[in-house]
Amino acid sequence: MKTEIKQFQYGDEELTGQKALKIARGTMRGVLSLEARNRVRASEKIVQTIVAKEEPVYGINTGFGPLCTTHISKEETRVLQINILKSHSVGVGEPISIEISKLMLILKLHSLAKGYSGISEKTLDRILWHIDNDIIPVVPSQGSVGASGDLAPLSHLFLPLINLGKLHSNGTIITSEEYFAKTNLKALKLGPKEGLALINGTQFIAAHAIMVLEKMYNCLSHADLIGAMMIEGLQGSIKPFYQELHQLRPFKGNIHVAERVKSLLSESEIMENHIDCERVQDPYSLRCIPQVHGASRNAWLHLKELVLTELNSVTDNPVILNENLTISGGNFHGQPLAMALDYACVAASELGNISDRRIYLALEGNSPGVPKLLMKDTGINSGYMILQYTTAALASENKSLCFPASADSIPTSMGQEDHVSMGSISGRKALRVIDNLEKILAIELLTATQAFEYRKPLKSGVILDEVHNAVRKSVAFADKDRVFAEDIEKGIAMLKNKTILKTVERVCTQEGLSLETSFSNLFETY
Repeated sequence: MKTEIKQFQYGDEELTGQKALKIARGTMRGVLSLEARNRVRASEKIVQTIVAKEEPVYGINTGFGPLCTTHISKEETRVLQINILKSHSVGVGEPISIEISKLMLILKLHSLAKGYSGISEKTLDRILWHIDNDIIPVVPSQGSVGASGDLAPLSHLFLPLINLGKLHSNGTIITSEEYFAKTNLKALKLGPKEGLALINGTQFIAAHAIMVLEKMYNCLSHADLIGAMMIEGLQGSIKPFYQELHQLRPFKGNIHVAERVKSLLSESEIMENHIDCERVQDPYSLRCIPQVHGASRNAWLHLKELVLTELNSVTDNPVILNENLTISGGNFHGQPLAMALDYACVAASELGNISDRRIYLALEGNSPGVPKLLMKDTGINSGYMILQYTTAALASENKSLCFPASADSIPTSMGQEDHVSMGSISGRKALRVIDNLEKILAIELLTATQAFEYRKPLKSGVILDEVHNAVRKSVAFADKDRVFAEDIEKGIAMLKNKTILKTVERVCTQEGLSLETSFSNLFETY
């Protein structure tokens, strides 16, 4: 029996990052309701009235940016909208992913469907057609300064509406002209303000932010699990994860992490085996997992809250409120997300930083029963020594990417746009850092699993034992040197494919266990 795909009503319902991803991935379908269409028609009619009156209103019958005082005649308003798409298509660099381009279309359609932009119904229908048919515009990655919106990338995104630019179609890139010729699709004739409404907005930044939320959440979930396994392998203490400690400093992320890790370590024979050992306290990379991982979760939570607001906002300019009130403001300015993305970038980098420290700790051979470099026959074998070189390189690269793009501003548009957010760079940098973080965590997964092996025949709790078994299905125990790059690739694949998280979910279902906390709902939806 075919599963019915849920619908989302653009402009009417609250859009979340997860819903936007579901639409992009075809598991949810976005539609335009009659109410949304009526709002859009009413807004377009207001723009037509303004044009007929010939009173100057920015972007409708004036030039753009420093040309805002240049009056455009009623006859030329349509030409103006075509020219703005052409002139602002100045992006450079490799194209962004198809998924991010598609997210941009989804986010822009949702914003325009609220009815404050003066866009036409036929233009919205064409954007919806691109989404539904997976004919996605090619968008260069560089060129936006994040205010007056993401002008360059949004211009490239909508060039195909006027039979210009390039498209992703069936795994290839072709020009819009070629696609139109093959399909008899016709170019749209944009009305007054439509070009400006299309390219003004923060959809490039917001689409990147959605991907940051998804990928960083995956890393946060893995980091707790891998950290717990490392604690077992190195015989760390469970006491730093007691609720009594964290209630004295009740940050939401800290409490969440502490409770998760404590649950993972409960009923562990390994923990019981060294409960009366002489060690007083563990190094920070083990003992302070709740504080460090928790702080990164707090940063993720902050970004999530801001993204939710942004996805349901009107961010173009000017905003058409009614026939007598059109406001030229600054809702297109990317600063709210730019700063939060820089914060998330630092938070992701720190997850990698502490992970690298745990890897180094595992190689030192200071934990009873765990050999130096995680291999007994060293000398002729280097063991896991060089894997940490890679995590050191990745952690260092991430640190160099942590300079906040939002701290910079270079005036544009002859000084009219004299403060910009650089939020597009914030989003791109954050994704680069998270990509490196995935690799670091994959290497920690391998080293933690190797250390964990030396605790046999003692068992951990049922969850971590099954996680260990899941890793061993892909990566064997190493008793001598081999090409570890192949192991690392398998580890990265496990992280990206959520093999470990799926294992945890299966075990929890089978055993009636839960890693839920009172704050889990905050960290499981975005």
